Amino acid sequence: MRAIALLGVENDPLNMVLWLLVIALVALWLALVWWTYADARRRIDDPVLVACAVGASLFPFIGSAVYAIVRPPETILDRREREVEIAAAEARLRALAQLRCPNCGLDVERAFLRCPHCLAKLRDPCPACRRPLDPRWQVCPYCEAELAPPAQAVQGASRRRQQRTPAARTLRNADARSGGSVADRQAGARVETPPQAPTA
Repeated sequence: MRAIALLGVENDPLNMVLWLLVIALVALWLALVWWTYADARRRIDDPVLVACAVGASLFPFIGSAVYAIVRPPETILDRREREVEIAAAEARLRALAQLRCPNCGLDVERAFLRCPHCLAKLRDPCPACRRPLDPRWQVCPYCEAELAPPAQAVQGASRRRQQRTPAARTLRNADARSGGSVADRQAGARVETPPQAPTA
């Protein structure tokens, strides 16, 4: 059985080559239609526009080429990720730029030393460069000036150190038994007894 002659070609081997070429072109066209549909679904939210892109790709090769030129540059997933990243960056910038006063709750900026609404003290200035400092910092990050620890922290640390020493524990226990204060006992322990005169 002879194959149908394409383009009037009667030669069997040449006719077979033409048929294979036509089958390859049809397969390529159908693959481009499928690619246009899959790519349009990944890039376009509107189903009507997806249907228009697929309809245009039914024109062999030209429709898919036109879609490849005018398609959106990024996928829906990429666009959503970019929007989420932008929203997160804006939220971080807002959080860095504006804080709330712990006293009145109104918005203040990070560089404020006092709240302009209630005049509450927000931060201490650096003794060298006068920039606002966080109370937890040990050194000024702007001019590298060493900062003295807060007085309350120093007093609390010395009080904790005194409570840890064995002598302080002994004095506390003795104070609890006798009813005197630890400070009185420490003061009495520091008083030196006068030397006694030798007896003849």
